[in-house]
Amino acid sequence: MSRIENRFSILRQAGRKALIPFITAGDPTPEVTVPLLHELVAAGADLLELGVPFSDPMADGPVIQRASERALAHGVSLHDVLDMVTAFRASDADTPVILMGYLNPIEVFGYQVFASAAAAAGVDGILTVDAPPEEAAPLAEALHGVGIDPIFLLAPTSGPERIERICALASGFVYYVSTKGVTGAASLDLAEIAAKLDQIRAVTRLPLGVGFGISDAERAATLAQVADAVIVGSALVRQIEVYPDDPRAAMAAMTELLGSMRTAIDAAAPQAVEA
Repeated sequence: MSRIENRFSILRQAGRKALIPFITAGDPTPEVTVPLLHELVAAGADLLELGVPFSDPMADGPVIQRASERALAHGVSLHDVLDMVTAFRASDADTPVILMGYLNPIEVFGYQVFASAAAAAGVDGILTVDAPPEEAAPLAEALHGVGIDPIFLLAPTSGPERIERICALASGFVYYVSTKGVTGAASLDLAEIAAKLDQIRAVTRLPLGVGFGISDAERAATLAQVADAVIVGSALVRQIEVYPDDPRAAMAAMTELLGSMRTAIDAAAPQAVEA
């Protein structure tokens, strides 16, 4: 059982929903990343999503685009991100870590070499937003071979055939994009999201996480009523821009926001289920 599968199993038995924060590795500076990951866990994160800086992050809105730019200005590479995960693992052997990024740096690395290096670092899942299922099988095979879960995105526009194809390749959990825009988009339709999650659940037993457009505790709690995990990124990363010259203040604001979401999600969650 992978760390991701184990964490969702524990949460399910406790009647709790997962809270997954996203930050960009190396933002605002490389030395902040590992301490921030630990602070997010202390604030209530169940899994962590760590963004790999990329020069053309097409799925990301302006907030996370600027985070990538700040990290790249410090020269942060995929190798550096793996080193950060290794450092995090030195004192946290349990919290699942998912890398979110784009395919090009992994292709340069080489699928098998990257998969082995990621596993050695303690990575649990890989989400490559620009790897469609038609092209993702070689990478997914390499990841499965070392016990890493390939995570895939589904969108409001995903049809039945695509849902089945992606769910057949995925493991760990499936990431549902709640809006038809980039990260940070604001409009959410709970009834539409719930209906789509029901459609996805008809073809997979994997947990379903929902992200994009979750900006506050109220929205997080609302989505926790229909999703297995709530994923928040831009609302957290934005705090770095609120406190551009004070990383400690930014970290405090991020953990305060995440803590409020944790409290709201737990209050909205259903009762525990029987084993």
